[in-house]
Amino acid sequence: MGVLLGGVVCGLAWCLREVAPLLGAALLLSAWVWLTGALHLDGLADTTDAWVGGMGERRRTLAIMKDPVSGPMAVTAVVLVLLLKCAALASLLAQAPTTLWLAPLVARSALVAAFLSTPYVRAGGLGSALSGAPRAGMWLALSAGTAVCIVAGLATAALCVGVTALVFALWRRACLKRLGGMTGDTCGALVELTETAVLVTLALWSA
Repeated sequence: MGVLLGGVVCGLAWCLREVAPLLGAALLLSAWVWLTGALHLDGLADTTDAWVGGMGERRRTLAIMKDPVSGPMAVTAVVLVLLLKCAALASLLAQAPTTLWLAPLVARSALVAAFLSTPYVRAGGLGSALSGAPRAGMWLALSAGTAVCIVAGLATAALCVGVTALVFALWRRACLKRLGGMTGDTCGALVELTETAVLVTLALWSA
């Protein structure tokens, strides 16, 4: 899925190559959000509200996470992530558009790693179904996703994998401490945080 989305993102970036970088970035990000159905952004919003309102309590955090209403902290988190992504995309469209496929790829690899290494604490939902997928297939997908990054060059691949591993380790630790594992919403937040961190890092690296 990450490879497919990354390929589409690069294709759209190529189509927008003659457009001003800022406008191109806004259009590309809009398409990116549409292609994913804003699924992971929703997870980020729910997680942010729950993390702030949960007051460090597991039960309260999980309860707030199920509330469909988004509070000001959720809106702030989503806006900040979209702003950072848009700024990074504008830079990458001008400097290194061929690296754009890496962010969605490594973010989905982080998601697979989460399902492989972290307990899933909420019954039902898409995340529950994915957590029960064959582990051999998930290990294969994780290994393939990591290996494909080498196409971008060893230095760039190492940078992306390193940033992804750092975000994953920190977020996994936070989720284990607060919830004892992951939920679908925290997995969505992981994807958004990883994509943002990788895009910003690539933009700084390419500047």
